[in-house]
Amino acid sequence: MTDYFTVTRTLDAPRELVFDALTKPEHFAVWFGTAEVQVPQETLSMDVRPGGQFRAVMHLPDGNLIHWSGTYVEVDPPTHVAMTLTDQPDDDSGLPVIFDLESVAGGTLLTIRQDRSDFTDEQVAATIAGYNAFLDDMAKVIAGLRS
Repeated sequence: MTDYFTVTRTLDAPRELVFDALTKPEHFAVWFGTAEVQVPQETLSMDVRPGGQFRAVMHLPDGNLIHWSGTYVEVDPPTHVAMTLTDQPDDDSGLPVIFDLESVAGGTLLTIRQDRSDFTDEQVAATIAGYNAFLDDMAKVIAGLRS
């Protein structure tokens, strides 16, 4: 049985807008990596459909790069995206990451679940902190889309 860890956030926007922020490259590049990290549009490829590929390169403040890749497994707009994701594209096919979007009072409840795999407790905590930073920036992107 797969052991997932979960991050949730209610975002002040309708599901369709949150789904767009999650799946459209021009929005994704802004929040993926947070304000301290650059994801240049020319390094981002998102074929958001079952079997479609995902690629992105994060440019870290220290000059290092992280190459991300994955495959979209399930896409059901505007409620669900399941994909694999890895920062070791030459060695690893990636771990399952699932995004579920639910309309709730006050906006959209976004739930992110990721396979824990062989992560230590410290790696899980760091990944959760990373997702929360992503969601902080996603909220800013969505606020800009709403204005």
